[in-house]
Amino acid sequence: MVSLFQGVHHLPIWLLLFMSFWSLSEEGKLLVIPVDGSHWLSMHSLVLQLQQRGHHIVVAAPEVSALIEPSEHYTLKTYFVPYTKEYLEAEFRRLGHQVFTPRPFLERVTQTFARIGNITTFLLNSCKQLLSNKELIISLKESAFDAVLMDPIFLCGQAVAEYLSLPSIYFSRGIPCGLEFQAARCPNPPSYIPRFFTHYTDHMTFPQRMWNIIVSSALSWSCSLLYSSHEDLIRDFLQQDVTMTELLSHASIWLLKYDFAFEYPRPVMPNIVLIGGVTCGQQKPLSQEFESIVNASGEHGFVVFSLGSMVSEIPMKKAQQFAEAFGTIPQTILWRYTGQPPPNLANNTKLIKWLPQNDLLAHPKARAFITHGGSHGIYEGICNGVPMVLMPLFGDQMDNAKRIESRGAGVTLNVLDMTSKDLSAALNTVIYDKSYKENIMRLSALHLDRPIHPLDLAVHWIEFVMRHKGAPHLRPAAHDLNWIQYHSLDVIAFLLAVVLVAMFISWKCCLFCCRKCFCKKGRVSKSSKTKAQ
Repeated sequence: MVSLFQGVHHLPIWLLLFMSFWSLSEEGKLLVIPVDGSHWLSMHSLVLQLQQRGHHIVVAAPEVSALIEPSEHYTLKTYFVPYTKEYLEAEFRRLGHQVFTPRPFLERVTQTFARIGNITTFLLNSCKQLLSNKELIISLKESAFDAVLMDPIFLCGQAVAEYLSLPSIYFSRGIPCGLEFQAARCPNPPSYIPRFFTHYTDHMTFPQRMWNIIVSSALSWSCSLLYSSHEDLIRDFLQQDVTMTELLSHASIWLLKYDFAFEYPRPVMPNIVLIGGVTCGQQKPLSQEFESIVNASGEHGFVVFSLGSMVSEIPMKKAQQFAEAFGTIPQTILWRYTGQPPPNLANNTKLIKWLPQNDLLAHPKARAFITHGGSHGIYEGICNGVPMVLMPLFGDQMDNAKRIESRGAGVTLNVLDMTSKDLSAALNTVIYDKSYKENIMRLSALHLDRPIHPLDLAVHWIEFVMRHKGAPHLRPAAHDLNWIQYHSLDVIAFLLAVVLVAMFISWKCCLFCCRKCFCKKGRVSKSSKTKAQ
């Protein structure tokens, strides 16, 4: 009896030891291969959360980056790239001036393709340097990781995962040419799923559906063209014949920054996990500087203005237009801007190099959000229920703006053609027309009504892949079928052949019977005539 009570008395100690052992056993090693810029910003919050749960994180990135920096939260391993920090900063400044400079249509199209080509070349150069860095590759192989977290836009991340024989997790908003759904074998009918750059909703007219099919084919072709050089490089590295679609199809889990409160409904596969709003964390207290600014805004409140991480300087003419518009409204404007202050800047406008965007939008005095339409800002606006004025610049931002506008939660402006009066009118509309606030609050309620936060959901599935060395049970058998088998063209052809053969045999039988019948009647009538004679 005494020993029994002693056992009970020591039970909490054993339980603590067991829990400690279990916690240690859950720790893993994760390799992260990111893409710089805004892509890294959302992935960074996920990396921090994984590190807090005890996982050892190694980030393999170019030695020259705009936003990827060394941190105590992860080990940074770099590889050489043939460009400098000054070059990156100059490119960002040039991009800011390009998107705000009016040009003829054909010139804008040419410029867009040139920009896409530059990004592809940029990624290809990084890919070459990563795969050719034998010392780094050997080091990664010896580290015995449990999985690889990557951005699928950078195809070489999957090449490294293949080489290291590790399961991969993709973290993405989507690939501009829609390759992610093709690689995941998702049904993707163009009849009701609008393609990138069309700016359509999921309810399209006949001409829109026709154009949607044309765009779908063009995007597929452009994707093959842009990534063809990557394929050759990866084939040489892996010593096997593989296409980009095959590479991407090897993902264990797709963590897609989607939420159907914002996106149009569409079918997805079991290994696609929707984590839209992953960057929408809990509101943090504002610093004393920002707290004093928002408190001084009074009953009119304030407006947050940011064009994202890549564009913080714009041409002076356009900056003056913004400043003129801001001077016509009573709200305080918090403008993320690093360029030269416009001479007509009003007293209600504060130029700030960095904004705690989510924390400001969560403040009850936030009246509107002027944004370029990037997915981070869109979801932060939805999370916090702030109506938006959208000024899309490039990429998927036009489509994002259309989604918000179609739900009555914002107003879209063409940044090239708009005037200061247009901007002033748009701000007054979303601030004083109650329907915009009601609609964004409805979207916010839909988005937030979920059993688990997107960040926790993403962490769960990454740990799931690390524990189980992949997720093969979620991989659809469609990956094992070729194009003909997937669309059942071989079955259709066989059944059609059977039907045709059956029809041919039936026709021959009928023809034979008819001949027999008519020939017999002919003989009978002939013999009757002979007897009569």
